[in-house]
Amino acid sequence: MLQEVITNAIKQLVKNDYDVTIDAVEFQSTRKDFEGDITVVIFQLLKYVKTNPVQLGETIGVYLKTNTNEVVDYNVVKGFLNLVIADGYYLNYFNQIQQDEQFGHITPDVSNGGVLVEYSSPNTNKPLHLGHIRNNLLGYSVAQIQKAAGKKVIKTQIINDRGIHICKSMLAWQKFGNGATPDSEKIKGDKLVGNYYVRFDQEYKKQVEDLMVNGLLEDQAKKEAPILQEAQKMLRKWEQGDEEVVALWKMMNQWVYDGFDVTYKALGVDFDSFYYESDTYLLGKDVVESGLEKGVFYRKEDGSVWIDLTDDGLDEKIVLRSDGTAVYMTQDIGTAIQRVNDNPEINSMVYTVGNEQDYHFKVLFLILKKLGFGWAENLYHLSYGMVDLPSGKMKSREGTVVDADDLIQNMAETAGEISRELGKLEDYTDAEKLALYQTIGLAALKYYILKVDPKKRILFDPKESIDFQGNTGPFVQYTYARIQSVLRKVDYRVAPIDTTIDIDLKEKYLLKRLEQYPDVVQQAAAQYSPALIANYTYDLVREFNSFFQNIHILGEKDAQKRAFRIQLAGKVGKTIKLSCSLLGIDVPERM
Repeated sequence: MLQEVITNAIKQLVKNDYDVTIDAVEFQSTRKDFEGDITVVIFQLLKYVKTNPVQLGETIGVYLKTNTNEVVDYNVVKGFLNLVIADGYYLNYFNQIQQDEQFGHITPDVSNGGVLVEYSSPNTNKPLHLGHIRNNLLGYSVAQIQKAAGKKVIKTQIINDRGIHICKSMLAWQKFGNGATPDSEKIKGDKLVGNYYVRFDQEYKKQVEDLMVNGLLEDQAKKEAPILQEAQKMLRKWEQGDEEVVALWKMMNQWVYDGFDVTYKALGVDFDSFYYESDTYLLGKDVVESGLEKGVFYRKEDGSVWIDLTDDGLDEKIVLRSDGTAVYMTQDIGTAIQRVNDNPEINSMVYTVGNEQDYHFKVLFLILKKLGFGWAENLYHLSYGMVDLPSGKMKSREGTVVDADDLIQNMAETAGEISRELGKLEDYTDAEKLALYQTIGLAALKYYILKVDPKKRILFDPKESIDFQGNTGPFVQYTYARIQSVLRKVDYRVAPIDTTIDIDLKEKYLLKRLEQYPDVVQQAAAQYSPALIANYTYDLVREFNSFFQNIHILGEKDAQKRAFRIQLAGKVGKTIKLSCSLLGIDVPERM
């Protein structure tokens, strides 16, 4: 690698001239208003060598130009050494990566580490919505990136299939469903169940209003509403294993799982394993007993068990109620341990959960560390902000959520409208058009969400996301399709390139951008950031389009240069396809 060659040369120079050993050299891309391909940050070296930064830059520049084949010229701007790299270096590198169909991706190997990535984790009382879409897209993409970085990856979710909210849907179906099923109503099961969750809330509000008219205060009315008390009674029956309630619970949950499967398939995400809260909600109680013996937890006079994290900048946290029942924290402790027991090859876990749970995960991770689990050092909360639409916020209970299935369908329809306006699909069959609209719509949705840092809140505008120009999924897809159109006109095959040919600056920019890809994949894995992949991809396609508009490819008379440009276009196309795969985006061969 270029940086390694330059680093070793600088280390040798500093050792020879100053008798100092340096740890590392800092690089950055050369600004386009200066001549150069890569820049050494001289300021960082001044902590080792006490001298003028410009003078040190000149000394290093002369040494590199004289003693390496890669550096052919240099210039110093204040504390920055801009290096001009030989064209031959980039052409040699291009030849090296030509045959690598998985360029920048490392074959997964457990010796590189195993990671379990949790995402989605929905409740079984309603369909997936826009917030779930961001969760799923982030989790799936992070899993893909970790895999490309060489790690063994397990994609999982924990399904919240128990509790009062589930019983609300069940009770409303019992009261108002008249035996309705997904088949009888011709509706997805998750939507059917979600409708009864909304119906429960409507009936509950009516009852609260009636009780208040009859003289009860609002807080009391909310507690005494008959339908809520019935739901609480149903929950107790479920916990006691009542056969009728459990049978109803299994039936309605299966409706929801079947509906979720349809949405996941449409969204292009999948899972390797599943955990269910109905199985895990009792986990962790034995760990609490062990933690008491170790002095990690303490018991209060009322019998409840706590942990004091005030010395760590947090607060006291309950892990077991006085009646011996677990809290969510207890369950999450037990589930984390269970996952490692189930998957001994993993040594890290990623939790894709909204930022409203930031504090919860700080506490969870700290407790697991204090309990002595070494893998607890490698837990990561992939925290993300909310997604808003121009129309405003969403509320599940009131039925005003942006349904995931509806949004996916809307994206395809919007893509169809824009594609028809552009008028480039005359030779497509209707089936091919519909498939393409779906591909474009999903790319627009995924790219728009993933290009943003996860921690930031998003205002999602469907029409803006399907713009065929600018930093969008369809623009990336269109560039890939443009490349395939060029390649279909020639006998495209990979062969060694003559490394002595002169290359244009536009070609050099593209080669430099390709060289960055493996490092970007590793950086994205280290930072759990699909945004790094998305924005690299945009920079690559923008660089290609500049090359395409300014350089003749098929019209080039020189056979060697023409062969190089065709193969360069082909490699850029393959890299776009690889990077898009990390975002869960498909690229069409024609658009």
